[in-house]
Amino acid sequence: MSLVAFDFDGTLSDSEMTVLLGERNGVADEMAEITERAMNDEISYARSLRDRAALLEGLAVEDAEAAFDEVELRPDAGTVVRELNDAGVTTAVLTGGFERGVERALEAEGVSVDAIVANRLPVEDGRLTGEVEGPLIEGTKDDALERLAGERGIPIGDTVAVGDGANDLPMLEVAGLAVGFVPKPAVRPACDVVVATMERLRDVLDEEGLLG
Repeated sequence: MSLVAFDFDGTLSDSEMTVLLGERNGVADEMAEITERAMNDEISYARSLRDRAALLEGLAVEDAEAAFDEVELRPDAGTVVRELNDAGVTTAVLTGGFERGVERALEAEGVSVDAIVANRLPVEDGRLTGEVEGPLIEGTKDDALERLAGERGIPIGDTVAVGDGANDLPMLEVAGLAVGFVPKPAVRPACDVVVATMERLRDVLDEEGLLG
C-alpha cells in the first residue's frame, strides 16, 4: 500500500482559489501579493490565510460558489489521480485552500480522492464572515500526512508528497518521496525530484512502481 498526497493550489491546480474569490470582492491584487509572500516563506502561512480571509468579509455565498466553480485541475492532473486510484494507491489532497473549491474541480474532471484535508470559510446570513476555520491553518501538512498514513497502516516511507510552496515543506520533508512541482526556491532543496508537468509527474510515479 502507498499513499500519494498532493498540494492543490499551484500543484494539482494552477487556479489560485483565494485570488478567484478576491476578484469577486475587488481585492484580487491584495490576495495575490499576500499569497506570494507566504509561498516564499516571508510571512507565516497562518497569518497569510487569515489576512486573505479577512479581505473576503461580506462576500455573498452565491459569489463565493461562482468563484469555486472556476477552480480547475491543471492539464493531465485528472489522469494522474485516476491512474493512481485504479492502481489501488491511496490519494489525498492536503491544502490550506478551501474544501469547496477542491471538490468542485475534482467533480468537474470526474475524479475523486480518498481524503481531502482543507480549510473552510464560515458563512453568516448568506455572506462570508471574513474568518477561516479548518485543520490546516495552524496545523501542518506533515501531521496530516502522518495521520492519514497511520489510519491506513501505510508506513511513512511508502508515501509520496507533491507540492510547490513553503507550507508544503513539512510534508515534503517527512514523505518517502518528495516531489516538487515547479517548486519555489525555498522549497527546492527539500525535493528528491522536481517536475514541471503532470505528464512528467506521471512518469515519476510510474518509475516508482505506483501505476501498476
